[in-house]
Amino acid sequence: MVDQMLDVVTLGDLDGVFPQDLVEAVLAKTQDREVRRRLLSPGLMVYFLLARALLYPQSYQRVLRTLVAVPGTGNGWDNWRVPDKAAIFRARCKLGIEPFHELLVHAGSAVADERTPGAFWRGLRVMALAGTTLQAADSPANQTGLGGPRAQRGERPPGGPLARLVALVESGSNVVCDAAVDSHRVKERVLAERLATSLGPAMLVLADRDLPCAHLWRRLADSGAELLWRVPKNWRPPVEETLPDGSWLSTVHGEFGRDAWPRQDARARVVEYARDAPGRGGAERCRLVTTLIDPHAAPAADLVALYGERAEAEDPLAELKTTQIGADTVLASKTPELVFQETYAHLAVYTGLRVLMHGTAVNRSEPLDPGRLSFTAALRAARRSLTDRRRPAPSLLIRTPVGGGGAPGPARAYPPQGDHRPLTWAAAPADR
Repeated sequence: MVDQMLDVVTLGDLDGVFPQDLVEAVLAKTQDREVRRRLLSPGLMVYFLLARALLYPQSYQRVLRTLVAVPGTGNGWDNWRVPDKAAIFRARCKLGIEPFHELLVHAGSAVADERTPGAFWRGLRVMALAGTTLQAADSPANQTGLGGPRAQRGERPPGGPLARLVALVESGSNVVCDAAVDSHRVKERVLAERLATSLGPAMLVLADRDLPCAHLWRRLADSGAELLWRVPKNWRPPVEETLPDGSWLSTVHGEFGRDAWPRQDARARVVEYARDAPGRGGAERCRLVTTLIDPHAAPAADLVALYGERAEAEDPLAELKTTQIGADTVLASKTPELVFQETYAHLAVYTGLRVLMHGTAVNRSEPLDPGRLSFTAALRAARRSLTDRRRPAPSLLIRTPVGGGGAPGPARAYPPQGDHRPLTWAAAPADR
């Protein structure tokens, strides 16, 4: 059944990333069809939670009132009353987590193209794994289900409950392509393994030293993706064969570090280098391991230079926490499942904004590096597009080219996402 309520709902500038047909398709895949007849339908609740992530931390009723505030439409919804908070909460609980995970994966699917600086390395799409934690409401359910930092004996635990997430970030576009979210007790390595289904051939995945272990290495390498990971200092791989560029071949045995994992051996190439370490009394010795065995196709110096850009993968999670959600802001949800739902909604909105910023940057007569655009400016403009109904229709803004426009990016199925040509608001480079 078509959800007629969605005809009067808008996410402003994000309508083109999360169109009604996409939301309907996701709900058809993840929800029981017979529950879609309620006043607070799943479709409306999807848009409500996306709008709430965009306008965070506004209240339930204020967000819903903003979302449906389309006066004078003459379509029978003008006298619709905003349900009370309890009704909104119940509808949210019934919706679950999966629709927002699906929306995130769809929105973040292969956004970068040949016009995106830094997105490809020798024909491989560069991806990176990055992790962080999010502070959740200090409720009994979250204390039990999420956990947090351990307290010293006889002391109160520092901080409150935390959710842990690991994101798969596309280099160049800074889009979050997928993410795994769970309690603080679940290690980043376990979450990273859940992202294996989003990897594939023609990808090169970077990871920092907190993640590597032989089990995870094999799991992600089996996806067909190439790997380039930094390893801890205490892992000293034996030199089995020295290569012309100074790197060597070795075997990854069992584990990197102290955590126990199944002992699975894996062949790898090791690159050792020194980098400046201010405040540490000189240079710091670092090691990378990679599946790129051929030193002619992937010289050691080039791999070191490429890995040096991995730190940019932390930017999206920092922007999500400090700019979109707000520095020191606690996720309001009081149960773990709703914390995870809220987190995926935030990630989907973040990625939607990054998709629009990417289109703005590259669809110009002279393409820009998307990293030069201000995420803060994009977020503010997207919020205004939802709250200020005096502006032109958001659909018109989405289709307004900047600097002469250009061909839109390649189409992606499931179902079409709409036109992602650039937005006028993001034309100015970020102040850096």
